[in-house]
Amino acid sequence: MNIPKSNFSDWYNEVIYSAGIVDIRYPVKGMPIYTSWGFGAIRKSFAILEELLEQTGHGQMLFPLLVPEDLFGAEGEHIKGFGGEVLWVTQGGNETLERKLAVRPTSETIMYPMFAQWIRAHTDFPLKVHQTVTIYRHETKATKPLVRGREVYWNEAHSAFRNEKEAEESIREGLQIYSEFYATLALPFTALVRPDYDKFPGAKYSIAFDILMPDGKVLQAATIHNLADNFAKVYSIQYDDEKGEKHYAHQTTFGLSMRCLAAAIGVHGDDKGLILPPAISPIQAIIIPIPGKEEKESAAVDAKAKEVKAKLEGAGIRVHLDCSEKRPGEKYYHWEMKGVPLRIEIGPRDIANKKVMLALRTGGKKPIDESKLVEATRDAFAEILKTLEEKAKKELEGKISKAKSMDDLKKGTGIFTAGWCENQKCADEVKTETGGVEVRGFLFDKKKEKAKCVKCGKDGTLAYWAKAY
Repeated sequence: MNIPKSNFSDWYNEVIYSAGIVDIRYPVKGMPIYTSWGFGAIRKSFAILEELLEQTGHGQMLFPLLVPEDLFGAEGEHIKGFGGEVLWVTQGGNETLERKLAVRPTSETIMYPMFAQWIRAHTDFPLKVHQTVTIYRHETKATKPLVRGREVYWNEAHSAFRNEKEAEESIREGLQIYSEFYATLALPFTALVRPDYDKFPGAKYSIAFDILMPDGKVLQAATIHNLADNFAKVYSIQYDDEKGEKHYAHQTTFGLSMRCLAAAIGVHGDDKGLILPPAISPIQAIIIPIPGKEEKESAAVDAKAKEVKAKLEGAGIRVHLDCSEKRPGEKYYHWEMKGVPLRIEIGPRDIANKKVMLALRTGGKKPIDESKLVEATRDAFAEILKTLEEKAKKELEGKISKAKSMDDLKKGTGIFTAGWCENQKCADEVKTETGGVEVRGFLFDKKKEKAKCVKCGKDGTLAYWAKAY
């Protein structure tokens, strides 16, 4: 790496290309190529999420990409929120379509007409589904791979329930799912209820997961929305209760995109390149044979390296043996750049001592008995995750401060707590005067703390503020 991480924006652009996460040379703005290394890490991440959703009763489905204009526009707030970003299909072959088709920016308007077909009685609940797909938005701001683009790979979960109480329970379930997910990536977050003007179009309220990046900005890395019965009324999602009386369903939706990888790259990487959490690294351990001075020694090293590889593969560990003709030092550099969590070195001396050398990407090397290889490898993964978690948590805690004045917001970096009167006008003025510091929201399920508005001085509540991507 030629660029230090302290120059975060340039470092990020350099590392995702040099480490083989992405190729940006495809000639459509906001639609890069995600390579086998980059998409491999994304898919490993989403496999964890999908398993958590399946464990909580969310069935995986696949819904169409296109939605007719009349269905998309049925919920007024929704289309107003997305209208300027929607891509439209207006022609098929040489013929103009009678009905314009929106390319999904999200799937509520695609799924919910079908929910109305599937839900008829109180016995049809709960209905809990999810899908992992690409969504499309005509993003006009500057695009950034994994962070902001026109084609986004994501998972969305949608559920319907009999009443408000069950929907609220679903919100807490979503918080638990995403908390467990981000724990596997060693990424701490703040879960904040967004201001009403910034909630999901058509929702009762929205909760967003903000992750602090090294430049002091936060990255919105997941969202959870309570839709109440707003969409049910638009799409006639009704059911008969035990007495035969009709009611509208209450709904929730969760969404998490490939931004999760952007967060892991940004928070955990260093001047050498990526540091991928073991759970999502396409290769968890890289074996580097150290050749001997004599051909016989090198042959023994190669044989032992293959034996070690087979043993780890048999234990379900994703391992690769680098048999290239590069020098060991070049191999170290290459795999450190790509963020492989663990390096296993095997040389003639190691074979003689019946040991192998483990080098952790987070730092430190230790010889271990070959007989304890699998156990030691798993222990190393746990140690790496713990190191990443502790470092990220410490950095987050050190970047949350209380702002007592506008000057504090202007001069500081990171996440602030400061009073807000809950008037959007004040929030907009603060954002303009501070160069981007905005209201991020309030802690979910916590009693609001009284505080004077940092802008106008009127009575208000303590809110979280930060610059954001």
